Amino acid sequence: MNRVAINAAEVPVPQWTGEAYTFMLKVLDYIHRDNWDLSVLFCNDAYIRHLNAQYRNKDEPTDVLSFALGETVEERYLPGDIVISLETLGENAGYFKVSEDEELRRLLIHGILHLDGLDHATNAHSEPMLELQEKIMTNLAGERILP
Repeated sequence: MNRVAINAAEVPVPQWTGEAYTFMLKVLDYIHRDNWDLSVLFCNDAYIRHLNAQYRNKDEPTDVLSFALGETVEERYLPGDIVISLETLGENAGYFKVSEDEELRRLLIHGILHLDGLDHATNAHSEPMLELQEKIMTNLAGERILP
């Protein structure tokens, strides 16, 4: 059984966290992961910019950060934390001409795949991690998080 903890920093806890929780469980099921205790934090650009500067030496906001832990404690796997800026999410949705819901689902999948040990050198669609991300998006296309 997987578990997801959702919190917020510098923004109110979103009303749709239940839907996000359910979606993340479906992603974990899709990639055949079990006994995960996943943590997700929603925030604003200022908060994620601080984290990006501190941990990646990039003094700019970003859409999603993944902080891998990768430890097992009493048969529970602690993959790490996903941090998502709701402000950059909205900007990206406009830039890519997709709904905020689609962009949120993509960022959650992206963060989970990073915590699962996958990575990408570029943002090219031919990157194996990004191909898997889009395959999951297609497979879970009927799911919604935002009202």
